[in-house]
Amino acid sequence: MKFSVVPVTAFQQNCTIAWCEKTCRAAVIDPGGDVSQITKVLEQNGLTLEKILLTHGHIDHAGGTAELAAQFGVPIEGPHRGDGFWIEQLAQQSQMFGFPQVESFEPTRWLEDGDNVLVGNSVLQVLHCPGHTPGHVVFYDAESNVAQVGDVLFQGSIGRTDFPGGNHDELLHSITEKLFALGDDVRFIPGHGPQSTLGHERETNPFVAGRHG
Repeated sequence: MKFSVVPVTAFQQNCTIAWCEKTCRAAVIDPGGDVSQITKVLEQNGLTLEKILLTHGHIDHAGGTAELAAQFGVPIEGPHRGDGFWIEQLAQQSQMFGFPQVESFEPTRWLEDGDNVLVGNSVLQVLHCPGHTPGHVVFYDAESNVAQVGDVLFQGSIGRTDFPGGNHDELLHSITEKLFALGDDVRFIPGHGPQSTLGHERETNPFVAGRHG
């Protein structure tokens, strides 16, 4: 797969366009907003949008979902149904964080740990990684060895757990038992900020350094 990161919204959230090189069929992962910027990348690369994938239900990751899905007539897959309450409250989230008013939606498919998601001929593995939110999922492409981790893990930091449904112990478990088990050489695209590798974070990240999966 190929990946193009488009920072969107005032939160500079890393929306990712992921596509199968053989078919040029694509998924947009976490369209938080600025939909016109996202569609421009699709057009520039000659891609056919096949679906929208969500790591979790926070507005900076899901705010543009309803608009994008309606524009292209594509299904929405993810997150885990544990984040249903966040998606139902998107309108309240938009007011709380000063975002443009957005529509709520019902995902076409809730995802579970161990599920697979198809994008063209490529397969993304789904890991349920709660802690930042109860229904947070991670998408892992074994072929390119890249993980889309949302707000679970960052370069030098980890996700916040002070929002409703957050749980610090669950987050640490998700990182050490689920993510680190994928292997040190896995490159990951976080929800915000620069990319890193799982091995680098396992060794240097002050929140999880020295913990092994």
